[in-house]
Amino acid sequence: MEIIELTSPLTPWQTADILALMPELDATITFTPEMLQAAVADPATHQFAVVEDGHIIGTASLCVSHSPTGRKGGIEDVVVSSAFRGRHLGRLLMEHIIGYARRELAPIELHLTSRPFRESANRLYRAVGFRPYETNVYKLPID
Repeated sequence: MEIIELTSPLTPWQTADILALMPELDATITFTPEMLQAAVADPATHQFAVVEDGHIIGTASLCVSHSPTGRKGGIEDVVVSSAFRGRHLGRLLMEHIIGYARRELAPIELHLTSRPFRESANRLYRAVGFRPYETNVYKLPID
């Protein structure tokens, strides 16, 4: 098992593996190969993958932005295949991203959101050092 940063262009097998994982994150969202390629090609996005036996079994994005109050990193779309859960791969992936941010991007403030019903994910985020932040989250889809 290894954790790698994906680079553009994604290979066909990388694309297929990630597309197969995404419904485990949220079955209601549409994901396309073009969306994945755009994310990996974006220099402000770092797409990390857990690879085992030549297959991506987990993935997460670190999206970096700059604002007047400092550099921010949003951790998005964290998912590990249900067939591989219980092996602490989510924790290894999060620790890898945090270590990358410390080595390559500091100073930076990392953010993430997680739905309350994702209890194990919320326990994981607290375990690796994230703390709940009292705020409102708003969403405005623009098609």
